[in-house]
Amino acid sequence: MVGRGVLFALALLAFAAQARAECRLALVLALDVSSSVDAAEDRLQRQGLARALASDEVQAALFSVPGQSVALAVYEWSGRNQQDLVLPWRLLARPVDVLAAAAEIGQSNRRFTEFPTAIGYALGYAAAVFGTAPFCVQRTLDVSGDGISNDGFAPQLAYREFPLGEVTVNGLTIGGQRDDLAGYFRRELIRGPGAFVEEARDFHDFERAMRRKLVRELQAIAIGQAAAPGRRGG
Repeated sequence: MVGRGVLFALALLAFAAQARAECRLALVLALDVSSSVDAAEDRLQRQGLARALASDEVQAALFSVPGQSVALAVYEWSGRNQQDLVLPWRLLARPVDVLAAAAEIGQSNRRFTEFPTAIGYALGYAAAVFGTAPFCVQRTLDVSGDGISNDGFAPQLAYREFPLGEVTVNGLTIGGQRDDLAGYFRRELIRGPGAFVEEARDFHDFERAMRRKLVRELQAIAIGQAAAPGRRGG
């Protein structure tokens, strides 16, 4: 009789082999759960992401390159040591995979409620998440947030200290129009070819902004691969 540990190891090897052959993008989504985000806003964020993933337009973008999948992981972030995985790595090879991931995200609950906004530490955690990623041609991190970093080291120091050199970082701002939060994200956070900031007016607008952002970056990856089919990334 084969032990459960052996079966689990074999399943991981099978997943890694499949991902290595078929994965075009390793995508990590980071959700803000700092103290400025109340319980209702947190639900809007999780439910908005779940509905965006399940939408027809995002699924069309996910499967726009036949035979090439997207690997997805999601985590929440706030203070220096307050980061937690919401969704471990999942290979989105079929619509049923997307719907299952969306359901898990939508049903998740935040772990932290009373901590500040440490974007530099959030980036450091992302580096650790990418360290366990399957092999994919491209890597992208999306950081959602409703405020500037006010705890710990700055994003630029994180980029110097953590292995994120081959990761494109996009941003999604929630509110903050009066304080030009989008400008802060453009100056301090985003990086890499074609990196951009998507803006949500508030948490009620999060789903629309997330849907638009996912379609934009998934289509950009597909177009880039069509133009340079021999290119490989780390």
